[in-house]
Amino acid sequence: QVQVVESGGGSVQAGGSLTLSCAASSGYTFSTYYMGWFRQAPGKEREGVASIDSDGSTSYAESVKGRFTISKDNAKNILYLQMNSLKPEDTAMYYCAAVLTVRAQLYGGSWFTALRKNALDAWGQGTLVTVSS
Repeated sequence: QVQVVESGGGSVQAGGSLTLSCAASSGYTFSTYYMGWFRQAPGKEREGVASIDSDGSTSYAESVKGRFTISKDNAKNILYLQMNSLKPEDTAMYYCAAVLTVRAQLYGGSWFTALRKNALDAWGQGTLVTVSS
């Protein structure tokens, strides 16, 4: 089974920036998956943050548009989330997650929908992001 491992979390002041990385195990080809990041804060349900499909098309939650950027390096099997202008409400555990392209097609071609339907194929252990005011 494929594995993904997140890194890059930490504590920053409001207005600061962080870049999260997600590395996949050998043989895990991003081109055959929709990749994304979701987050979960204490007492709240998990929230999709950003996704990028097998062709490079991206989607973002309204709460992070204009501040976060998702990207990937297919050759290195690394997924990134560049987070700028961080706010205290961004504080959460962030997870990298994958959905097979063929499965995503069952959910309207949306990683976000697959997340809501608990149809993820793989996710990591998470990395904690804490934003202080």
